[in-house]
Amino acid sequence: MVRELKGEIIFEPEFRNADALRGLEEFDYIWLIWEFSANPHECNSLVVRPPLLGGNKKMGVFATRSPFRPNPIGLSSVRLIGIDYERNDAPVLYVSGGDLMDGTPIYDIKPYIVYADCHADARSGFVDTNQIQRLKVVFPSDASKTLSKEQIETLQNILSLDPRPHYQNDSNKIYGMPYEDRDIKFRVDNGICYVLSF
Repeated sequence: MVRELKGEIIFEPEFRNADALRGLEEFDYIWLIWEFSANPHECNSLVVRPPLLGGNKKMGVFATRSPFRPNPIGLSSVRLIGIDYERNDAPVLYVSGGDLMDGTPIYDIKPYIVYADCHADARSGFVDTNQIQRLKVVFPSDASKTLSKEQIETLQNILSLDPRPHYQNDSNKIYGMPYEDRDIKFRVDNGICYVLSF
């Protein structure tokens, strides 16, 4: 959802072998299979509240991408920007568009193959009838003194997706979100996300 987000995939020592990636540079996208390691909650219900439905309507866990799952496994398609074979911890994959937190354990990497992975005529259930509503994001006037233009753009795109729990709508509540080495604080009022500190 935020193509500007960039990341690195660093292999454990036993997998740091260029042969394991032979041919991968010919693909534009890859699939990452990973663990929701930052979510310590056990799945105690087979129904969840998808944010896209306002956080109040319940759907079956297997009809959603909720992190609260019987098995805490995630799946993401990311753009492969490049492969670095020269670093001390090489090989390292450079990707963009990831939706994983820093330090997320990745179990497997598979190439994205258009003829098998793209279904242009597929239905997407409740996602088809509930469009994502983006927030307008407002930064303090001095944000450019601390954040680069790229960081501001990336944060605008992340925050516009409204990372709050969607069943909460208190315009006075201050929410927090980690980004790089920062703790972003914000509040939302009437469709506008006000960044308070970063």
